[in-house]
Amino acid sequence: MKTVIVYNHPYNGSFCHALLEAAVAGSEKAGNTVDVIDLDSDNFDPVMTGADLLAFRNHEMIDWKAKEYVARIRQADHLVFIFPIWWELMPAMMKGFIDKVIFPGSTYSYTKSGYGMNTLLTNLKTATVITTMNTPKIMYSTIYGNALKKAMVKGTLKKSGFKNVHWVSFNMVKSSKEATRKKWLAKVENIFYKK
Repeated sequence: MKTVIVYNHPYNGSFCHALLEAAVAGSEKAGNTVDVIDLDSDNFDPVMTGADLLAFRNHEMIDWKAKEYVARIRQADHLVFIFPIWWELMPAMMKGFIDKVIFPGSTYSYTKSGYGMNTLLTNLKTATVITTMNTPKIMYSTIYGNALKKAMVKGTLKKSGFKNVHWVSFNMVKSSKEATRKKWLAKVENIFYKK
């Protein structure tokens, strides 16, 4: 089994980075191979240019880094995203990854009607989204309408043909106690140990 983790956080001392380490540790304990796509370390350019948009229309990806990411994802059984939620959604670099990598002709195709999509990443068995935020869970779901679930889980991954998508959210991280964080890290390690 091979896991590709798409990671986005600019600070290596963050709790997101600790979650990344827990996911890698759990996967390796299970005997799985792990490939980490670190968008910040890669200096990934999230900006869609006019040329990128024309390529999107023509279903011919031109961004060389995006092409490399797709090639790496095509070798995986499990795709994971780890990032913080800022202002109710993902940071710009993760949004840019979605814009430039979840791409027609490369990761999905349209159905004949044009209303649906089929994934071209048939190698993937599951996808997991792991996020951190400081908003209480009840507020995020009621006041902010689970924005990440609508935009990424449903509006991107499931829409483009992913079948088994799971979202794990850690809320109120800034005010959480060390004991709570240790439990969360153990939970993530255990999730990936079982994959």
